[in-house]
Amino acid sequence: MNFSKLNLFSLLIAVVTMTVACNNDDDTTAITTETSTLNLNLEGLEDVGSDYAYEGWLIVDGAPVTTGVFNVDANGTPSRTAFDLDTETIENATAFVLTIEPAPDNDPAPSAVHILAGDISNGTATLNVEHDAALGTNFLNSTGQYILATPTNDNDNDELSGVWWLNPMAGPGAGLDLPELPEGWIYEGWAVVNGTPLSTGTFRTVTGSDNAAPFSGDLMSPPFPGEDFLKNAPAGLDFPVDLSEGTIVISVEPVPDNSAAPFLLKPLVSPVPANAIDHSVYDMSNNAGATNPTGSVSITQ
Repeated sequence: MNFSKLNLFSLLIAVVTMTVACNNDDDTTAITTETSTLNLNLEGLEDVGSDYAYEGWLIVDGAPVTTGVFNVDANGTPSRTAFDLDTETIENATAFVLTIEPAPDNDPAPSAVHILAGDISNGTATLNVEHDAALGTNFLNSTGQYILATPTNDNDNDELSGVWWLNPMAGPGAGLDLPELPEGWIYEGWAVVNGTPLSTGTFRTVTGSDNAAPFSGDLMSPPFPGEDFLKNAPAGLDFPVDLSEGTIVISVEPVPDNSAAPFLLKPLVSPVPANAIDHSVYDMSNNAGATNPTGSVSITQ
Protein backbone atom coordinates (compact mmCIF):
# COMPACT_ATOMS: atom_id res chain seq x y z
CA MET A 1 0.00 0.00 0.00
CA ASN A 2 1.42 3.42 -1.03
CA PHE A 3 1.05 6.50 1.14
CA SER A 4 0.70 9.94 -0.35
CA LYS A 5 3.04 12.72 0.84
CA LEU A 6 0.16 14.10 2.90
CA ASN A 7 -0.39 10.77 4.64
CA LEU A 8 3.33 10.41 5.35
CA PHE A 9 3.46 13.92 6.82
CA SER A 10 0.42 13.20 9.02
CA LEU A 11 2.00 9.97 10.24
CA LEU A 12 5.21 11.79 11.13
CA ILE A 13 3.30 14.40 13.14
CA ALA A 14 1.47 11.67 15.06
CA VAL A 15 4.70 9.88 16.00
CA VAL A 16 6.29 13.12 17.22
CA THR A 17 3.17 13.96 19.23
CA MET A 18 3.16 10.56 20.91
CA THR A 19 6.88 10.85 21.79
CA VAL A 20 6.43 14.27 23.35
CA ALA A 21 3.41 13.06 25.30
CA CYS A 22 5.34 10.11 26.70
CA ASN A 23 8.23 12.34 27.68
CA ASN A 24 5.87 14.78 29.33
CA ASP A 25 4.30 11.91 31.30
CA ASP A 26 7.75 10.92 32.61
CA ASP A 27 8.57 14.51 33.54
CA THR A 28 5.26 14.88 35.34
CA THR A 29 5.95 11.76 37.40
CA ALA A 30 9.36 13.07 38.44
CA ILE A 31 8.04 16.50 39.35
CA THR A 32 5.15 15.19 41.45
CA THR A 33 7.45 13.01 43.65
CA GLU A 34 7.48 14.97 46.89
CA THR A 35 10.44 15.03 49.25
CA SER A 36 10.89 16.37 52.76
CA THR A 37 14.02 17.03 54.79
CA LEU A 38 14.87 15.18 57.97
CA ASN A 39 17.10 17.36 60.17
CA LEU A 40 19.28 15.93 62.93
CA ASN A 41 20.55 17.87 65.92
CA LEU A 42 23.00 15.66 67.84
CA GLU A 43 25.12 16.25 70.93
CA GLY A 44 27.73 14.08 72.61
CA LEU A 45 28.62 11.65 69.82
CA GLU A 46 32.23 10.83 69.05
CA ASP A 47 34.34 9.82 66.10
CA VAL A 48 33.98 6.04 65.70
CA GLY A 49 36.94 5.71 63.32
CA SER A 50 37.28 4.84 59.67
CA ASP A 51 35.90 1.30 60.07
CA TYR A 52 32.52 2.44 61.41
CA ALA A 53 29.87 5.08 60.76
CA TYR A 54 26.55 6.31 62.14
CA GLU A 55 23.33 5.55 60.26
CA GLY A 56 19.82 6.84 60.84
CA TRP A 57 16.64 4.79 60.41
CA LEU A 58 12.95 5.62 60.24
CA ILE A 59 10.56 2.98 61.53
CA VAL A 60 7.72 2.73 59.01
CA ASP A 61 5.01 0.08 59.54
CA GLY A 62 7.38 -1.64 61.94
CA ALA A 63 10.23 -1.89 59.41
CA PRO A 64 13.47 0.18 59.27
CA VAL A 65 14.11 2.54 56.37
CA THR A 66 17.56 4.09 56.16
CA THR A 67 17.84 7.87 56.22
CA GLY A 68 21.55 7.95 55.41
CA VAL A 69 25.06 7.47 56.75
CA PHE A 70 27.34 10.06 58.33
CA ASN A 71 30.48 10.42 60.41
CA VAL A 72 31.41 12.55 63.40
CA ASP A 73 34.74 14.38 63.67
CA ALA A 74 37.02 14.78 66.67
CA ASN A 75 34.99 17.80 67.81
CA GLY A 76 31.72 15.85 67.76
CA THR A 77 30.46 17.61 64.62
CA PRO A 78 28.46 15.37 62.25
CA SER A 79 29.51 15.34 58.60
CA ARG A 80 25.85 15.64 57.60
CA THR A 81 22.70 16.72 59.41
CA ALA A 82 20.04 17.07 56.66
CA PHE A 83 18.63 14.17 54.66
CA ASP A 84 16.09 14.47 51.82
CA LEU A 85 13.58 11.63 51.84
CA ASP A 86 10.29 10.68 50.26
CA THR A 87 7.57 12.68 52.01
CA GLU A 88 5.20 9.72 52.28
CA THR A 89 7.88 7.67 54.01
CA ILE A 90 8.54 10.42 56.53
CA GLU A 91 4.85 11.02 57.18
CA ASN A 92 4.31 7.33 57.96
CA ALA A 93 7.32 7.02 60.28
CA THR A 94 6.62 6.43 63.97
CA ALA A 95 10.19 6.50 65.34
CA PHE A 96 13.80 7.32 64.54
CA VAL A 97 16.77 5.11 65.52
CA LEU A 98 20.49 5.88 65.28
CA THR A 99 22.89 2.96 64.95
CA ILE A 100 26.61 2.36 64.58
CA GLU A 101 27.40 0.38 61.43
CA PRO A 102 30.53 -1.15 59.91
CA ALA A 103 32.08 0.78 57.04
CA PRO A 104 31.76 -0.41 54.37
CA ASP A 105 28.48 -2.08 55.24
CA ASN A 106 27.21 -4.97 53.11
CA ASP A 107 24.13 -5.58 55.25
CA PRO A 108 21.10 -3.42 54.35
CA ALA A 109 19.55 -4.03 57.79
CA PRO A 110 20.41 -2.07 60.96
CA SER A 111 23.13 -3.43 63.24
CA ALA A 112 22.37 -4.37 66.85
CA VAL A 113 24.26 -1.29 68.10
CA HIS A 114 21.37 1.14 68.68
CA ILE A 115 22.64 4.23 70.49
CA LEU A 116 19.80 6.80 70.23
CA ALA A 117 16.08 6.59 69.48
CA GLY A 118 12.88 8.57 69.84
CA ASP A 119 9.20 8.52 68.89
CA ILE A 120 8.11 10.90 66.13
CA SER A 121 5.13 13.13 66.86
CA ASN A 122 4.04 16.12 64.78
CA GLY A 123 7.22 16.02 62.75
CA THR A 124 9.67 16.01 65.69
CA ALA A 125 11.37 13.51 67.98
CA THR A 126 13.55 13.76 71.06
CA LEU A 127 16.40 11.23 70.94
CA ASN A 128 17.93 9.56 74.00
CA VAL A 129 19.72 6.39 75.07
CA GLU A 130 16.92 5.21 77.37
CA HIS A 131 14.39 4.66 74.57
CA ASP A 132 13.41 1.00 74.21
CA ALA A 133 14.77 1.00 70.65
CA ALA A 134 18.17 2.24 71.91
CA LEU A 135 19.89 0.96 75.08
CA GLY A 136 16.71 1.01 77.15
CA THR A 137 18.37 2.78 80.11
CA ASN A 138 20.11 6.06 80.95
CA PHE A 139 22.40 4.60 83.68
CA LEU A 140 21.51 7.46 86.04
CA ASN A 141 20.75 5.02 88.86
CA SER A 142 23.95 3.00 88.41
CA THR A 143 26.34 2.77 91.36
CA GLY A 144 29.78 1.33 91.88
CA GLN A 145 32.35 0.44 94.54
CA TYR A 146 35.83 -0.98 94.12
CA ILE A 147 38.91 -2.03 96.08
CA LEU A 148 42.58 -2.01 95.15
CA ALA A 149 44.22 -5.42 95.55
CA THR A 150 46.29 -8.06 93.73
CA PRO A 151 44.74 -11.41 94.68
CA THR A 152 46.30 -13.32 91.76
CA ASN A 153 49.82 -13.31 93.25
CA ASP A 154 51.51 -13.67 96.63
CA ASN A 155 53.31 -10.33 96.75
CA ASP A 156 52.00 -7.93 99.40
CA ASN A 157 54.16 -5.10 98.02
CA ASP A 158 52.00 -4.45 94.94
CA GLU A 159 48.49 -4.42 96.44
CA LEU A 160 47.76 -1.03 94.80
CA SER A 161 48.24 -2.52 91.32
CA GLY A 162 44.82 -4.11 90.89
CA VAL A 163 41.20 -2.97 90.90
CA TRP A 164 38.20 -5.18 91.69
CA TRP A 165 34.53 -4.23 91.72
CA LEU A 166 33.53 -5.96 94.93
CA ASN A 167 32.71 -5.12 98.52
CA PRO A 168 34.65 -7.35 100.96
CA MET A 169 32.26 -6.40 103.78
CA ALA A 170 29.36 -8.07 101.98
CA GLY A 171 30.67 -11.60 101.88
CA PRO A 172 32.27 -10.40 99.47
CA GLY A 173 29.49 -9.03 97.34
CA ALA A 174 29.12 -7.25 94.03
CA GLY A 175 30.50 -3.73 93.91
CA LEU A 176 28.49 -2.72 90.86
CA ASP A 177 24.78 -2.08 90.37
CA LEU A 178 24.25 -1.83 86.61
CA PRO A 179 21.27 -2.49 84.33
CA GLU A 180 21.25 -5.41 81.92
CA LEU A 181 22.42 -4.37 78.46
CA PRO A 182 20.67 -5.23 75.18
CA GLU A 183 22.32 -7.05 72.30
CA GLY A 184 25.04 -4.95 70.71
CA TRP A 185 26.51 -3.63 73.99
CA ILE A 186 28.81 -4.82 76.78
CA TYR A 187 30.42 -3.31 79.90
CA GLU A 188 34.16 -2.80 80.21
CA GLY A 189 36.30 -1.80 83.17
CA TRP A 190 39.33 0.48 82.98
CA ALA A 191 42.21 1.83 84.99
CA VAL A 192 43.60 4.97 83.39
CA VAL A 193 47.24 5.57 84.38
CA ASN A 194 49.16 8.64 83.17
CA GLY A 195 46.64 9.02 80.36
CA THR A 196 46.95 5.37 79.27
CA PRO A 197 43.70 3.35 79.49
CA LEU A 198 44.25 -0.22 80.71
CA SER A 199 41.31 -2.56 80.14
CA THR A 200 40.30 -4.81 83.03
CA GLY A 201 38.11 -6.85 80.66
CA THR A 202 34.53 -6.88 79.40
CA PHE A 203 31.56 -8.31 81.28
CA ARG A 204 27.78 -8.69 81.22
CA THR A 205 27.22 -9.71 84.83
CA VAL A 206 28.49 -8.01 87.99
CA THR A 207 28.67 -11.32 89.90
CA GLY A 208 31.07 -13.26 87.69
CA SER A 209 34.58 -13.05 86.30
CA ASP A 210 35.08 -10.86 83.28
CA ASN A 211 36.91 -11.43 80.02
CA ALA A 212 40.11 -10.05 81.53
CA ALA A 213 43.05 -8.47 79.77
CA PRO A 214 46.27 -10.55 80.09
CA PHE A 215 47.77 -8.87 83.13
CA SER A 216 46.87 -11.27 85.98
CA GLY A 217 49.16 -13.36 88.12
CA ASP A 218 48.98 -17.14 88.46
CA LEU A 219 46.44 -17.47 91.30
CA MET A 220 42.66 -17.49 91.13
CA SER A 221 40.82 -14.21 90.84
CA PRO A 222 37.60 -13.28 92.69
CA PRO A 223 34.31 -14.05 90.88
CA PHE A 224 33.74 -10.36 90.12
CA PRO A 225 34.88 -7.99 87.36
CA GLY A 226 38.38 -6.64 87.88
CA GLU A 227 42.05 -7.12 87.13
CA ASP A 228 45.48 -6.75 88.63
CA PHE A 229 48.17 -5.35 86.37
CA LEU A 230 51.23 -7.41 87.18
CA LYS A 231 52.90 -8.12 83.83
CA ASN A 232 52.89 -7.46 80.08
CA ALA A 233 53.05 -3.68 80.46
CA PRO A 234 52.24 -1.58 77.38
CA ALA A 235 54.77 0.96 76.15
CA GLY A 236 55.43 3.72 78.68
CA LEU A 237 54.38 1.77 81.78
CA ASP A 238 56.21 -0.59 84.08
CA PHE A 239 54.21 -3.26 85.87
CA PRO A 240 53.27 -3.77 88.57
CA VAL A 241 52.05 -0.18 88.47
CA ASP A 242 50.66 1.81 91.37
CA LEU A 243 47.11 2.88 90.49
CA SER A 244 47.15 5.70 93.04
CA GLU A 245 46.16 9.01 91.40
CA GLY A 246 44.84 7.12 88.39
CA THR A 247 41.19 6.97 87.29
CA ILE A 248 38.82 4.00 87.50
CA VAL A 249 36.12 3.82 84.81
CA ILE A 250 33.18 1.63 83.83
CA SER A 251 32.24 2.14 80.18
CA VAL A 252 29.53 0.79 77.91
CA GLU A 253 31.08 -0.54 74.70
CA PRO A 254 29.61 -1.38 71.29
CA VAL A 255 29.94 -4.95 70.02
CA PRO A 256 32.01 -5.22 67.91
CA ASP A 257 34.20 -2.63 69.62
CA ASN A 258 35.40 0.31 67.54
CA SER A 259 38.42 1.24 69.67
CA ALA A 260 40.96 0.10 72.26
CA ALA A 261 40.03 3.16 74.35
CA PRO A 262 36.86 3.66 76.44
CA PHE A 263 33.73 4.46 74.41
CA LEU A 264 31.84 7.72 75.00
CA LEU A 265 29.37 6.10 77.43
CA LYS A 266 31.10 6.18 80.83
CA PRO A 267 28.39 5.87 83.51
CA LEU A 268 30.78 5.36 86.46
CA VAL A 269 34.08 7.16 87.13
CA SER A 270 36.33 7.53 90.17
CA PRO A 271 39.70 9.19 90.75
CA VAL A 272 41.98 7.00 92.86
CA PRO A 273 43.22 8.89 95.96
CA ALA A 274 46.91 9.73 96.11
CA ASN A 275 47.02 8.06 99.53
CA ALA A 276 44.93 5.05 98.46
CA ILE A 277 44.79 2.13 100.88
CA ASP A 278 44.53 -1.41 99.54
CA HIS A 279 41.37 -3.39 100.31
CA SER A 280 39.54 -0.20 101.31
CA VAL A 281 36.18 0.35 99.62
CA TYR A 282 35.96 3.40 97.34
CA ASP A 283 32.74 4.75 95.87
CA MET A 284 32.42 5.67 92.20
CA SER A 285 30.59 8.77 90.96
CA ASN A 286 27.72 8.52 88.52
CA ASN A 287 28.90 10.17 85.31
CA ALA A 288 26.04 9.15 83.01
CA GLY A 289 24.50 12.58 82.73
CA ALA A 290 27.78 13.98 81.41
CA THR A 291 28.42 11.27 78.82
CA ASN A 292 24.99 10.22 77.53
CA PRO A 293 24.53 11.58 73.99
CA THR A 294 21.27 13.34 73.13
CA GLY A 295 19.57 14.61 70.02
CA SER A 296 16.44 15.62 68.19
CA VAL A 297 14.78 15.17 64.82
CA SER A 298 12.78 17.78 62.95
CA ILE A 299 11.11 17.47 59.56
CA THR A 300 10.70 20.29 57.06
CA GLN A 301 8.95 20.26 53.69
